[in-house]
Amino acid sequence: MNKVENQVFKTYEAALSLRNQKDSRLKKLLKAIAIGIEANASSILLANRKDMARQDPNNPKNDRLLLNEERIHQIVVSIRNISRLPNPSGRLLESRTLPNGLGLEKWAVPLGVVGVIYESRPNVTFDIAALCLRSQNACILKGSSDADHTNKASVALIRKIMKEQGLNPNCVTLLPSNRETVQELFSATKYIDVLIPRGSDSLIQYVRKNSLVPVIETGAGVCHVYVEKQAAMAKALSIVVNAKVSRPSVCNAMDTLLVDEAIAAAFLKRLQPLFARHKVLLLAEKKAYSLLQGYPYLQKATAADFGREFLSLTCAVKIVKNMDRALMHIRGYSTKHSEAIISENKKQADLFLRQVDAAAVYVNASTRFTDGEAFGLGAEMGISTQKLHARGPFALEKLVTEKWVIKGNGQIRK
Repeated sequence: MNKVENQVFKTYEAALSLRNQKDSRLKKLLKAIAIGIEANASSILLANRKDMARQDPNNPKNDRLLLNEERIHQIVVSIRNISRLPNPSGRLLESRTLPNGLGLEKWAVPLGVVGVIYESRPNVTFDIAALCLRSQNACILKGSSDADHTNKASVALIRKIMKEQGLNPNCVTLLPSNRETVQELFSATKYIDVLIPRGSDSLIQYVRKNSLVPVIETGAGVCHVYVEKQAAMAKALSIVVNAKVSRPSVCNAMDTLLVDEAIAAAFLKRLQPLFARHKVLLLAEKKAYSLLQGYPYLQKATAADFGREFLSLTCAVKIVKNMDRALMHIRGYSTKHSEAIISENKKQADLFLRQVDAAAVYVNASTRFTDGEAFGLGAEMGISTQKLHARGPFALEKLVTEKWVIKGNGQIRK
């Protein structure tokens, strides 16, 4: 075995030890990890500063990599919240006796070993470890080189605390950040049960196309907000600004603004100064470009700008004739992550909810809420845009599969 194979094998072996842990012990472990993060915040932040120092200071994606005291506090709160959630493993889902006397039970059991490939976002390291440990799964982490110092410091701390608590530290493993490691994960079908890519669309598609290990996609978000002609103006302005500027580098931020032509002139006039404060670059199609004349950060949109996940203070803008045209545009460009309508017309809003195929569909609210923590699920592994196993925030409740248990007394099948 090479080094990576050996690490993967050790995690596979260690996963068995989690199956026998009492729930109280797992809760205690997560609480100890939260305390450990608070006590070692300075060393984690120092490691993060080393990662940040290697980046282009003008890269808008740096926000995904940055840790600070507030974000460390959020990580600690999240882990404590996860510790309070019920363990989804070990639950009896169904029980009945068949006519032949066989006792039939269906139990929720851990997936086993969860592999995760992710970019930047060092908070994800803590999220995944906490969610997997709470649900009695081992995890293998493959972070990006951008966050290498932070990830190493974080996992070293988690493993140290696990050892102090008498648990096998190999249940949480960080693999080298080099690209060659990914190929090892793709072929580890004997030892890894599922592989979860979290990051850009190019990463997700690469993993999906090349992995022999079953993949659960956490999709990129090309999120639309449609301002329907019967939208309440103040409400619409507030939602649109929040969806774009509150944290533009995340997958649930708005990428395309669709505005009904009946209110487009009035709405865009009031939106301009709000977006200008944040220097939001607007990529506008012909009609929108005409209405936005005088806006200081304006460019003509190309066809390729619709369907892009910007992850920055950039937004495509399109004027649509009516609801049907809005729905048509969303069908053509959505990645099925999060879509929103702003309207006071209940009939139109209900139509939008029925017609739009996405993991999260909103009426009169910002797409920024698509998040495990915001939904009360604890942190999440990512936002799943596929339809099998998990959809939407892929959180603690979905880190299980099923096992049938059959109890007999000598029955044979005739």
